[in-house]
This record gives sequence, structure tokens and C-alpha cells, in this order.
Amino acid sequence: MIHPTAIISEKATLGKDVKIGPYCVIGDHVNIGDECVLHSHVAMEGHTDIGKNNTFFPFTSIGLKTQDLKHQGGPTYLKIGDNNTFREYVSVHSSTFEHTLTSVGNYNLFLAYVHIAHECKIHNHTIFSNNASVAGHVEVFDHALLAGFAGIHQFCKIGKHSMSGGLSKITKDVPPFTMVDGNPAAVRSLNIVGMQRRGFTADDITALKTAYKKIFLKKTGNIEKAIKELSSHDAFANIHVQHLVESLSQEGRGPTR
Repeated sequence: MIHPTAIISEKATLGKDVKIGPYCVIGDHVNIGDECVLHSHVAMEGHTDIGKNNTFFPFTSIGLKTQDLKHQGGPTYLKIGDNNTFREYVSVHSSTFEHTLTSVGNYNLFLAYVHIAHECKIHNHTIFSNNASVAGHVEVFDHALLAGFAGIHQFCKIGKHSMSGGLSKITKDVPPFTMVDGNPAAVRSLNIVGMQRRGFTADDITALKTAYKKIFLKKTGNIEKAIKELSSHDAFANIHVQHLVESLSQEGRGPTR
């Protein structure tokens, strides 16, 4: 089901039951998986590999040239998984170099005007509200939620099951399971409602509350010292607490406090 006004390269590959609406433009090296829907005015270029059952609303730009000035030509890459929704005017850029990749996982929702820059890695089940934007090399983990107009500095990591408030200026890594907000953003609380909706047990949440109090509320001024104290507590045995602790010691821009 391809509208007669769509322009599709003979070199592009289309899967089964793909629907392409009016005035879409599909470039040479684009591979579109089964049952994808392009409503209208969708532009896809570059070496772009798209999985199954993705929906692209009008004026989305997918796989176009990076805005990174370090790009010196040559093929660059974008890979998108399955069951994602890209609303109006979303842009997802290709990588900067031949040996790198911009990637989007599965079951993600990108609302209007979201921007995903070069070399970003978006995992699964994330939600980007209107105008949320991530600069280059940002990694967003499972079930993270970015509220409207949240702006993420390059190389930041957004932890799983976290929530970043609207209009937040995020220049540090967002710890998993937390809520951050402000300009600059600061950790405000645990994302308890989000965790409850995703089936975390009462024991899991209690353990994370204990860890949160010791790491973020106790005024030691030293996260490593707080983690050392936490390691002797029963809550430390919880797998989610262990993930929180591990994330705070990973390489990145350093955790939001």
C-alpha cells in the first residue's frame, strides 16, 4: 500500500504489509521491516535499518545526516528495533562515523518534536514527551521517562525506571529509579509510582527507599562512603539496590546529586 506521490529508491528494501502514505521520501540504503506504517511526509535516508511494526507520523526525519561537525563524509548508520512510535516532527539522526551507530530498541514512544542525536543508544520501553531532546552519545535505559522539554547534555546516561521532569536541564547521569527535576536537575525522590506500575514488589521499594536515604539524603557529602555504609545493610542484597550502586560507579558524567 504505497501512495503514488511517495518517492522510494529502487535500492530501498520494504518488508511485508508496509504502508507508505503521501509525499514520503525513502533513500537508497533504507531497510523497512514488516508492517511498518509511514503516514505522510516522512523522510528516511542513510544506512537505516528499521524493524517490524513501527509507526511514523507526518514530518518525521529518520536517519538523516548527523549535525555533528566532526562528520567527514562516508556511510553512517542508524538501527531501529520493533514496535516503536514516532510522532510528528521527531528527528533521529544517523551516526557521525562509519564505525559507530545510533540505535533505538523496542516499544519506545517518542512524542512530537523529540530529537535523538548521533550515537545515542535508546533501550526499550522508554517515553520521550514533547520536545524532549538528547544530545550526542546519550544512553537512555529501559522504562526511563523524559517529560516535556527536558534537555540532556551529551554523554549522559539516563537510568532505567527513572523520570526526568519537564524543562529539566540534565548535565549529569540520572540514577536509576529516581526522579530528577530542575535547572540544573537534582535528584528529588524515588520514582515510586513508576515502579509500582511496573510491578515492583513492596520489598523491592522498601529496599530502594533505604538505599536512597543513605546515598542521597544522608549528608555525608561522599557517595562512596554512603555506599560502603549501605553494603552492611540487609537492603544491599536486593538486586535493584545492587544495580543502583553499580550505576553510580560507572563511567559517565557522574551522578546527579
